[in-house]
Amino acid sequence: METMQPAYGVGPLLLIAAGAVGLLLLLIMKFRLHAFISLVLVSLLVGLATRIPLDELVDTLLDGFGSTLGTVGLLVGLGAMIGRLLEVTGGAQVLANTLINRFGPGRAPLALGVASLIFGFPIFFDAAFVVFLPIIFSVARRFGGSVLLYALPAAGGFAAMHAFVPPHPGPVAAAELVGADMGVVMLVGLAVAIPSWYLGAYLFAKFTGRRIDVPVPDLTDSGSEAEGSENTSQAPLPKFGTVIGVLLLPLVLIFLNTGLETLSTAGVVDADQTWVQVLQMVGETPVALLATAIVSVIVLGRGRSKANVEQIVNGALAPVCAIILITGAGGMFGGVLRSSGIGGALSESLSAIGLPLIVAAFVISTALRVAQGSATVAITTTAGLIAPTVAATEGLSPLYRALLVIAIACGATVLSHVNDSGFWLVGRFLGMDLKTTLKTWTVLETLLGGIGFLIVLLLTAVA
Repeated sequence: METMQPAYGVGPLLLIAAGAVGLLLLLIMKFRLHAFISLVLVSLLVGLATRIPLDELVDTLLDGFGSTLGTVGLLVGLGAMIGRLLEVTGGAQVLANTLINRFGPGRAPLALGVASLIFGFPIFFDAAFVVFLPIIFSVARRFGGSVLLYALPAAGGFAAMHAFVPPHPGPVAAAELVGADMGVVMLVGLAVAIPSWYLGAYLFAKFTGRRIDVPVPDLTDSGSEAEGSENTSQAPLPKFGTVIGVLLLPLVLIFLNTGLETLSTAGVVDADQTWVQVLQMVGETPVALLATAIVSVIVLGRGRSKANVEQIVNGALAPVCAIILITGAGGMFGGVLRSSGIGGALSESLSAIGLPLIVAAFVISTALRVAQGSATVAITTTAGLIAPTVAATEGLSPLYRALLVIAIACGATVLSHVNDSGFWLVGRFLGMDLKTTLKTWTVLETLLGGIGFLIVLLLTAVA
């Protein structure tokens, strides 16, 4: 839907936007209303408050929801399937064990961190962390020392990949809302995630692990471990090369698309050639992940019954349904803001105070993250708020749009505390009390987001 003629001036529109965000936080935090319902309700109320014609309001809501869901649903669903197959078939165990053997005992924390960065590409933070826990505890008992020395590099790797790199829902949703190229977002996300992890997670873990002694917990999530043992006993573990191949396949295909796009823009290849168009189509993110999912079913499902593989893949979808719907509702919220003229008003106000768009995106995302805890809600709400401003701003390069996505993700990463489920997940499984979790996990997440944002600011110099 095109932006209509605003019913109010800049001031009232900004007040409506602020009221919408405040109401959204109130519904989620105070009344514990599900984020999906809250976003849909607030989107409807914003449409009514800004006087979008009643006969166009529902279409406006559905356009924003559908356009976002079309991309997010495919990427998150396919990514979850790939991650689940790697998880259940023992890919995580193979990856970690092989890297520890190659890095050597003295670099076991580094090996676990590198394994988490690789394995964290398709699988969500909480699932990846729980799957890796038995491996982390086994390595910690084997080599000794505080469990933080081994757990924080791995947890930080999963957190960095989950926050910055598609096909995770945050960067996917933000990229869709601000019109960023997914391949460029992936390149920038990796460029930010790896140094942020090394400085903010690995080095921090080495520093903290020698100062805070947390013993290896006696009890792990026995249910998840038992399920993994039962499943992996039915078939041989995949080879290290197979695991790496599955993880790198979508990256190679997506980068192929981005590379050909760059070459065609530079005039090196002819974009009208059939072979170029075919390769670019194969490298489109949904097609690349579809191809990887099919390859994963074939190579990782070898030795298993078709019914078992279908059960594994089907089991990957249920946990991500809520995330997909929330990101779709975030797109609905952004669509209403765009159609109502609030985006243009926000653009004018930012220009008036001289606040760069990337800085504003980081600040808004940080405020939402601290206020309500959910990184997904913080990212989708922030991207929805600034998407109309991005659309109204001329001359933004693909690199700048990708950096904008990562800046939003950085803001949604910092200051994980008691209203964040990830805070309790890490603290509970590692046997830490509240104070220790604040001194370790909260600081680590803040370092990841803060260092990531500094890197983004440096990269804007060439955007």
